Amino acid sequence: MSVTQDMVATYRRPGQVFTRLSSMGQREDRALFWLIAGCGLTFVGQWPRISREAVTTGQDFTEAMTGPLMAWVFFAPLLFYVLAGVLHLIVRIIGGKGKSYGARLALFWGFFASVPLLLLHGLTEGLAPGKGVTAVGTLWVAAFFWFLISGLRVAYWTGPLATGTVDA
Repeated sequence: MSVTQDMVATYRRPGQVFTRLSSMGQREDRALFWLIAGCGLTFVGQWPRISREAVTTGQDFTEAMTGPLMAWVFFAPLLFYVLAGVLHLIVRIIGGKGKSYGARLALFWGFFASVPLLLLHGLTEGLAPGKGVTAVGTLWVAAFFWFLISGLRVAYWTGPLATGTVDA
């Protein structure tokens, strides 16, 4: 399946999609791609808000983009790796059997698959700030945690990474 088909399928059956992704074996390059692409798209999703703020405050658009660019493209990936390590430790403490790659894969794929909602959030925030922003943000958080928990369940308890049926 293509990445976009996997993203759409994740909204319907996240566990099934994650099982298929994890059965491909440990591929750090693929997981890193999803993380970098998700962070880059999240940065792009903030452009409408940044543009609106720049126009209303009189700030230069390019200058207004510098902080979010640094945050999402350079620092967020590092924080995601730290968060994946913490998730791995927590899941192992509560009885998970997988390796740390499972936590990275679940976190990075869950974030990447939920990015369309972040793009919608950024568009809503830029064009129609108000209660709609909160609703879309809540929807994104719910989807992200649904994908993350489904991925962790597969990675540490039921899937090929946990059962050792794939070379991880």
